[in-house]
Amino acid sequence: MKQKRQFILAILSLFTMAIYAQSYQVTGTVTDSNSQPLPGVSVTIEGTSRGTTTDFDGKFSIKVESSENLIFSYVGFNEKKLQMDGTKTFNIVLVSGVSLNEVVVVGSRNPNRTAVDTAVPVDIINVAELITAGPQINLNQILNYVAPSFTSNTQTISDGTDHIDPASLRGLGPDQVLVLINGKRRHTSSLVNVNGTFGRGSVGTDLNAIPAASIERIEVLRDGAAAQYGSDAIAGVINIVLKRSTNELTVNVTNGAYFSKNANDQTGGSDGNTTNISANYGLQLGDKGGFINFTGDFDVRDPYSRMKEFEGDIFNKYNTIERIANDAGYDITNLLDDDVSDVIQYGNLAGFNLDPNATKADLQSILSADYTAAELTARGLTRSDFNMRVGQSALRGGRFFANFSLPLNDDGTELYSFAGVSSRVGNSAGFYRLPSQERTYTPAYINGFLPEINSAITDKSFSVGIKGKVSDWDVDFSNTYGKNEFLYTIGNTFNASMQSASPTTFDAGGFSFAQNTTNLDISKFYEDTMSGFNVAFGAEYRVETYEIYAGEEGSYAQYTADGQVITLPSQNPSVDFFDRARPGGSQVFPGFSPANELSRGRSSVAGYLDMEADVTEKFLVSLATRYEDYSDFGSTLNFKVATRIKAGENTNIRAAFNTGFRAPSLHQLNFNSTSTIFDQDGNPIEVGTFANDSRAAKLLGIPQLKEETSRSLSLGFTSKLPDAHLTFTVDGYWIGIDDRVVYTGRFTGPGTGTELDNLLSQANAGAAAFFANAIDTESKGIDIVITHDAMLGDNAKLKTDLAATFSNTKQVGDVKASDVIRAAGLVDTYFDEASRVYLEEAVPRTKINLSHSLTTDKFNIFLRNVYFGEVTEATNNVLRQQVFGTKVVTDLSFGYKATEVLTITVGANNLFDIYPDRAALAFSDGGTNRSSGRFDWSRRAQQFGIGGRFLFARLNFVLK
Repeated sequence: MKQKRQFILAILSLFTMAIYAQSYQVTGTVTDSNSQPLPGVSVTIEGTSRGTTTDFDGKFSIKVESSENLIFSYVGFNEKKLQMDGTKTFNIVLVSGVSLNEVVVVGSRNPNRTAVDTAVPVDIINVAELITAGPQINLNQILNYVAPSFTSNTQTISDGTDHIDPASLRGLGPDQVLVLINGKRRHTSSLVNVNGTFGRGSVGTDLNAIPAASIERIEVLRDGAAAQYGSDAIAGVINIVLKRSTNELTVNVTNGAYFSKNANDQTGGSDGNTTNISANYGLQLGDKGGFINFTGDFDVRDPYSRMKEFEGDIFNKYNTIERIANDAGYDITNLLDDDVSDVIQYGNLAGFNLDPNATKADLQSILSADYTAAELTARGLTRSDFNMRVGQSALRGGRFFANFSLPLNDDGTELYSFAGVSSRVGNSAGFYRLPSQERTYTPAYINGFLPEINSAITDKSFSVGIKGKVSDWDVDFSNTYGKNEFLYTIGNTFNASMQSASPTTFDAGGFSFAQNTTNLDISKFYEDTMSGFNVAFGAEYRVETYEIYAGEEGSYAQYTADGQVITLPSQNPSVDFFDRARPGGSQVFPGFSPANELSRGRSSVAGYLDMEADVTEKFLVSLATRYEDYSDFGSTLNFKVATRIKAGENTNIRAAFNTGFRAPSLHQLNFNSTSTIFDQDGNPIEVGTFANDSRAAKLLGIPQLKEETSRSLSLGFTSKLPDAHLTFTVDGYWIGIDDRVVYTGRFTGPGTGTELDNLLSQANAGAAAFFANAIDTESKGIDIVITHDAMLGDNAKLKTDLAATFSNTKQVGDVKASDVIRAAGLVDTYFDEASRVYLEEAVPRTKINLSHSLTTDKFNIFLRNVYFGEVTEATNNVLRQQVFGTKVVTDLSFGYKATEVLTITVGANNLFDIYPDRAALAFSDGGTNRSSGRFDWSRRAQQFGIGGRFLFARLNFVLK
C-alpha cells in the first residue's frame, strides 16, 4: 500500500511539473511608489534576450515558464526580480533611485537592450532626480559633476566662449561628440572657439540651451559611433531623452550664490548670485497614451570676479599733463597736435621742468615714463579700480521645450514631435584698456575703460515624425530643424582710430548656423531567429547653412586722422601723442566687416545598415556600416563591429572596434574675422582668422580642410553581484584620429610690404591664423563605474555610485606642415606648444566621482566628492607650463519633504571652498603667467572653475 501511495504521488508530481513547465501568459501593471503608472519599463526574462516594455498605462504582457524570473528595470528606479510561480497577474511597484546603468536607447537599435547588456558602455543619468538634490542647475555643470568622462567649465576673458561653455567627452574636442535629443541629431552652436580656451578651434553644442527640467534622463554612449549615427560621433554620443509625464506639475525655484574667501575681488563675502525658476507639466491626449509635455525655465546669473588688483603700469607722465589740463578746463584733444607748447605749459604746472624749446620727439621720451603711483594718489584711485572681471559672465535667459506623442491607432502608429526655443543675453568684459595705451582715447576715457561684450543668443529647434508598423517592420520617418544665432553688441568701448567721432557702443554683427535633417529608419526584431536578431537600415539627408553678418562700419574699420576709412596700404591710421598707431574697430571685439560677411551651405546624404544578433543566449554580435557623401568634400564609408559574451549569469564581457570620421564644420571652413588676442603677458595683438581658401592660406601652402578619420577599440566587462547589490562596469579604450583639425598659431608678415603684409593690413590685423588638418592623435583610457544599493531599516535606502575615468591624449607623428612653412622654419607656429597643451593637458585626465544618496520617506541626504586630476598651463613658453595639482570638491545637500507637494533642499557645491592652485609668482626665467596680477588662477587650464563655495536653497513643488 505504501509503495502504491508513493507511486501515485510521483505521478501527480510529474503531472504538476509538466503543467508548470508549460508556457503561460503573464500580465500586470507597473507603478511607482505613488501609484503612478510607469510607461516604457523594460520587462525581460532573466538570462535571455526575450522581453517587452510597459505601455503608457504601465501595463505589460509576456509569455513565461514557471522556472523563469522576470526582471523589471526602468531609468531612475531600482531593478526588481520576480520569480514565476504560476501566478498570471502581478502589480509591480518600483522604488525610485539614481543609477548609471539602466535601459538604453542609444548605442543599440535593439528595442530590448539594457545598459549592462549592451556591447558598448552607456551611462544613464537620471536628470530629474539630480535637479532636485544636486547644486547644479544647468546641463553642462550637471554632467560635469556626475559623468567623469564629461568635462565642461565656464570660461573667462575669452570673447564669445564666455557665453557658451565648451564641453568634451573622454578628453577629445567639443566637436567630436554627437548630441541627440530623443534619438534625433541636435544642431551645433554657431560659435567657433578661437580664443585661449580648451577646445580652441572647435564647434560644440550649446547644451545650456536645453532646460534641465525638460529632461527625463541622459544616455552617454562612451564609444565611437560614426558608423551608426554619422559625423562627430568619434568620442561618443550624448542622447537627451525628454520627459513624457502627464497630470503632474513640477516647479523648482533655486537661488544661490558664491560664499567664498575669494569673492568680490578676493575680499570675501558673497557674489555671483544665481536664480533659476522652472516648471514642467504634461497633458494626456486621447485614450491611447498620447501626451504633450511642456517645460519652461528662466534664470538670472550675476557676474563675479576673482582678480585682486592690477600690478602693472597704468599712467605715464603724459597722463598727468592730461589730468592737469582737463582740470583747468582745457580741451585735451589739442594736446595731440604737433604744437607742443600746451604740453610744455601743463607739464611744467605738474613740476616736470620741461625745456620750453623741446620738440615733440624730446617730450615723447620724457613723458612716456611710468608715473602710476603719483597719479593714483592725485586722482584718488586705487589699483583695484583698474581690475578686469576675471570670473563668470552675467547671463539672463529663458527656455521653453515641448515633447509630444499621439498614437493614431491600436497598431502602434504614432505621430510625435518635440520643439524648443531659448533666448539669453550675456555680458562679459575684456582686458582693461589703460590710459597709457594707444588703444585708449583719453579725451573720452581719461582713466581708461573696461570694454564689454553683450551677447544675444537665440536657439530654435523643431522635430516632427511618424512611426509605426509596415508589414511587421518598424518604420520611423522624421524631420528635425535647428538654428543657433549669436549676435554681438559691444558696449563701454571705443574705436580709438576714430578719435572724438567714435561712439561708445557698436553693433558688431554676428553669425548663425542652421541644420535640417531628414531621417528614415526601418527595423525589425526576429524573436525566433537564433536567440534574437535585430536588423535596422535607413537613410539621412542633411542640409546646413552658416552665415556671418557684418556689423556697422565703425565696429571694424580703421580710420586715418582726417576720418577716412583705411583701404590702401599707403594710408596711415590716426596716432596718439607718442605716434603709436591707434587700432581700429570696437575695442575688445572688432566687428565683422562686409569682407567677412557670407552665407555658405552644404548637403550630405547617408545610408546605414545595422544588425545585432544574439547568436546564442550567451553570445551577441553587432555589425554596422554607414556611407555618407558630402557636397563639399566627398564621401566616407565607416563600419563598426561589437560583441558581448555572457561569461556567467551575472557577468558580461564586451568589445568593439569601429572606424569613424568628422566632417570639418562649415564654421571651420568659412569663419573669418579679426579679433584682439592678449598673450600670456597681457600684450594685445589683432589676429585675423583667414579661411582655408583665402589668398593668405595659399601663400603659406595651407591646404583646404578635409575630414578627420578615426579608429577606435574598446574592451570591458560588466558584472552584477545580486546578493551584495553591487554592479561593476570596467571599459578600456583606444582612439586614433588622423588629420585632426586645429586652430594654428599666429603667423606674421616680414613687415616689408609683402603680399602677406598687405593682406594683414586689409584685415586690420597684425597676425594670421587658420584652421588646418595639422596632426594625428591617439587617446587611450579606462572608465570604471561601481554602483551599490542598500536598504537601511524599513524605509531608508542608501545609493552609492563610484565612477572614474583615466585618460590620456597625445600627438603622434610629425606635424603635417606644407613645404612653404617648413622652409620658413614655421612648423612650431603652425602647431605651437600652447596648442599641444590644450590638446593633451588642459583638462583633467583623471576624474573620480563618489556619490551617496540616502533617502527616507521624509529626508534626502546627497553627498558627492569629485576628484579632479592635474592640468597644465597652455603657453608657448615651456618654462612657464605650470602644472596645477589634484583637488577634491565636495557637494552636500539636505532635502526635507515638508508636505506631499513641497520639498525643501539646502546645500553646497564645493562645500570646503576649494580653489585650483594659484599661478606661480615667478618662474626660472624670471617671468610669470599672472599678467601683472590679472590672473591669480589660470584662465587657460580649467579643472572646476574659480568660483569657490556655492550655497543654494531650492523649493520643489509637485502637484498631481
